[in-house]
Amino acid sequence: MKQRTTALVLAAALALSLLGASALAAESDTSAPEAPAAQAQPADGTQGDSSAPLPDDPAEPDAPPAQPDPEDETSNEPPVEEYIPDPVGSITFGNLNRRMHEGSLQVLALQESIDALEELDYDKLKEDLRLQLNQMAQMQWMMVQFGQSGTLAYEQMDQAYDAVREQFDAIKDGDMQADNADTVRQLKNLQNQIIIAGEATYIALSAMEIQEDGLERQLAALDRQLEELALRYELGHISSQSLKQAQAGRTALTSGLATLGMNLNTYKGQLELLIGADITGEISLGPLPAVSNQELSAMDLEADLETAKANSWDLYEATETYKDARKEYNDHGGDYGQTYKPNDRAYQQQRHTYYSAKYTYDNTVQNFELSLRSLYLKVKDYKQVLDASKTALAVEQDSYAVAQLKHSQGNISQNALLEAEDKVKQAREKTASAENDLFSAYNTYRWAVDYGIIN
Repeated sequence: MKQRTTALVLAAALALSLLGASALAAESDTSAPEAPAAQAQPADGTQGDSSAPLPDDPAEPDAPPAQPDPEDETSNEPPVEEYIPDPVGSITFGNLNRRMHEGSLQVLALQESIDALEELDYDKLKEDLRLQLNQMAQMQWMMVQFGQSGTLAYEQMDQAYDAVREQFDAIKDGDMQADNADTVRQLKNLQNQIIIAGEATYIALSAMEIQEDGLERQLAALDRQLEELALRYELGHISSQSLKQAQAGRTALTSGLATLGMNLNTYKGQLELLIGADITGEISLGPLPAVSNQELSAMDLEADLETAKANSWDLYEATETYKDARKEYNDHGGDYGQTYKPNDRAYQQQRHTYYSAKYTYDNTVQNFELSLRSLYLKVKDYKQVLDASKTALAVEQDSYAVAQLKHSQGNISQNALLEAEDKVKQAREKTASAENDLFSAYNTYRWAVDYGIIN
């Protein structure tokens, strides 16, 4: 059964161990000399393991997602386009992906592991392993000539031979190449997860800045009210208690604004860390891109679902696990095999293992499909919320224009005009928040489709 690496630490260790080995030389058709004992087999496989080969892999799972060739896989590198560097102390969303690839230590560390695996020369590695097997076989033959067969040293040499032979066979059969290709794909998936985290942080910061603008607007409005209340208190129209309550409200609002500022500084520091910039907590963010009607119209749930399933590492891993369980089950008779034994405990255990894997696979696929459909519907919903916000903003702008006219005619006070202006600002904040939500949902949807990542 193919062994798959499922953790970054194991992947990095594999890369380092393979690179550190001296087994890098060109492949040759020349086979190793026969070993003097049964344990020392020739490296060309002509006198190899006497066990029968495993049956072919079973049929693919029912309607599995099509898996792309790792070499044809869409690169997670930013697309080649004209690059306009951000001014010092600032960043734009369009440059975030590139700057994380260039500055994030996590992304760079993963890239080194990816490069280490992709640069392996399997032909050279196989040839060097063949030479090592030949040398071990010769040493064992010499030990036999000197009467050391069966000694501890001979057994240790035999174990070393088997370990090297296992690596040699893994390359010869393509298992190591397949394992490493899966590892590279997993590492790139981890890189994408980090990039998504960076983009999510940027979007969250944009939302927090909108909230900060709203709190500052409320504070300005409250200050105007306090001036009016202070005057009314001096005239004896309100009690000191009413004035103190209003002042306490300002204190609470100021405290909330200070806490928000602290959070902004903290998360901006995290964003600076992700792009490899100096950590000041004061980086300036550019506006988020707008989601166009053309982009929204191009969303096709069914077609996008198939693309997302093909690009998903999680579904690929679940598919491979299911195929392995199905192969094991078929090797033990399966549902229709001649060795079917309903009362055999070992067989029944294997059968339960297989169906557990099958139900897990089906559940993974269903959850993935449901999640993507939910993202699709969320994008559509945020679009209608944005449209409603724009309509409300237009109404408030018209009302403000009327208030300006009335103020110029002396029909309303300055405070009334400022209140009308406040309503326009509030409606504008809601529109900006709706635009932020729409972009966040659409960006998450695109990551799910293009890279199969659903958070």
